[in-house]
Amino acid sequence: MNIHSESTDRLFRAILSLESVDECYAFFEDICTITEIRDMTQRLDTAFLIDKGISYQKISEQIGVSTATISRVSRCLNYGAGGYRAVIDRMKEDEA
Repeated sequence: MNIHSESTDRLFRAILSLESVDECYAFFEDICTITEIRDMTQRLDTAFLIDKGISYQKISEQIGVSTATISRVSRCLNYGAGGYRAVIDRMKEDEA
């Protein structure tokens, strides 16, 4: 499935226009269900823990995600489009 479209571009431009964490909360609470936000949050947390070398078992216990989800995030982190890697690296730079 190809997600590239004018509508998807509009969505991403809308996200990029948000200027604060509070605006992100407002937008995502309007556009997503609580479950969708929680799922995305868990996936990003999983990516950060994988990057730190934490075991699948500990990630599953800490975040409450399945090993299948951890495996999928790991594949995306290591062989995907580079989105997780870009975010993790930028956030590490911001912390330094």
